[in-house]
Amino acid sequence: MSERKVRVRFAPSPTGPLHIGGVRTALYNYLFAKHHGGDFLLRIEDTDQTRFVPGAEEYIIESLKWLGLEPDEGLGYGGDNGPYRQSERKPMYMSYAKQLLENGHAYYAFDTPEELTEVRERAKQAKVASWQYNNITRNSMRNSLTMPADEVQAKLDAGEPHVIRFKMPRGEEIRFEDAIRGWVVFSSDQLDDKVLMKNDGMPTYHLANIVDDHLMNITHVIRGEEWLPSAPLHIMLYKGFGWEAPTFAHLSLILKPNGKGKLSKRDGDEGGFPVFPINWKDPATGNTLLGYRESGYYPEAVLNLLAFLGWNPGTTQEIFSLDELVQAFSLERVGKSGAKFDPEKAKWYNQQYLRTRSDEQLIDELNPMLKEEGLEPSQDTLMKSVGLLKERAFFAKDMLEGRFFFEAPKEYDEKLASKKWKEETPAILSELKDKLVVLDSFTAAPLEASFKEFLEEKELGMGAVMPNLRLAITGKGVGPAFFDTLEIIGKDEFASRIEAACESMPV
Repeated sequence: MSERKVRVRFAPSPTGPLHIGGVRTALYNYLFAKHHGGDFLLRIEDTDQTRFVPGAEEYIIESLKWLGLEPDEGLGYGGDNGPYRQSERKPMYMSYAKQLLENGHAYYAFDTPEELTEVRERAKQAKVASWQYNNITRNSMRNSLTMPADEVQAKLDAGEPHVIRFKMPRGEEIRFEDAIRGWVVFSSDQLDDKVLMKNDGMPTYHLANIVDDHLMNITHVIRGEEWLPSAPLHIMLYKGFGWEAPTFAHLSLILKPNGKGKLSKRDGDEGGFPVFPINWKDPATGNTLLGYRESGYYPEAVLNLLAFLGWNPGTTQEIFSLDELVQAFSLERVGKSGAKFDPEKAKWYNQQYLRTRSDEQLIDELNPMLKEEGLEPSQDTLMKSVGLLKERAFFAKDMLEGRFFFEAPKEYDEKLASKKWKEETPAILSELKDKLVVLDSFTAAPLEASFKEFLEEKELGMGAVMPNLRLAITGKGVGPAFFDTLEIIGKDEFASRIEAACESMPV
């Protein structure tokens, strides 16, 4: 195709929340456009008004904003090619349908829904696997190809319900080069005569999609592989109009974690991981579907996760900023096979980004959570503890597990206590406490040295003392570097917690 400024579009339907597969499509379109210095458009395809869900458009725009994938033009952003909502473009589509009628690429069909149902039933009884309205069956149906012109005009003048169908040619090989899959070939004999204009005057997706892409100067159509079967019709529509077709690129499916089948909302619900960018309250049920944002994910982590669901940079680098993704991205490195979704990898990405955040940023994130828990530690304590806590956290909320930095434990790990806490444990911990509280410097290095010295003097193993010591101080069996923890808690609090555990722990 001729050299034109790259223009791509993300064109979701406002039928509910934006699934993670749709978000990946938006991301790849964005990356491709920005890599080539082009434009990224947002268009809402709402030709099927029966499936419109209130709030879905706003959800889509908010999701893209959160991820940093803001369009150059489109719904909510303006531009010279609007309106960007298909229902508002309705008046223009009929003129294009008539253009196809005039040049012989489309025809009027007056068959009623009842007649079509009857034909399908007869075909089923005749053991025809899947009846189609196509280049053979159309010759026995009620349409402008089988009726005299004056009868057709009379029906139109009388306002008789009808649709406009595309006239798929017979015996033609439809070929196009997909930017991801290479050459794709279809036989027109396997395709039906799709409806282009419905009897309510609204275009179907197929006609509106092609007309809008042409008028908006779209150069590349990057979309999910579920649209691959529609590609030959779209190619033929471009041919019928005499327009230059864009380059097509069909993305592979995002698969379930087990690799079997397409990732769905149910998989996310059952697996306990989100498949939507942000929370969505279903207006039909009132139920809230969990999103990445509200689950504590950073948008950068979600973008990294999505980028690698089907694309690879050809290097070992795994962490990319959005700008780095723009620089590295190409359709040539997008795979043809399905990409398996890994919820653990999603958490890993988030962990990497959490670790790069400054302690001040994490404190800002943590403060509202602490307040909600009724905890108001000093900023000094927070600053000292957050560096330790973030090394074990996947999400900012995980750092709340370190509440022992800010208050004494109210309960102790029962399983660990029943296994490790012995009759002699209180005496050992009390003696250890007396040894440590007299240290001139209650800091990590001397605390650890004195502790090891104590073990040698008493001829005790690490396993006989450390689990119980940590249990008494934190209430848990695991946690961040222990002697750094003691330094932050301080001498007085350390002594108080040892005494409280020795008094309350059942032997």
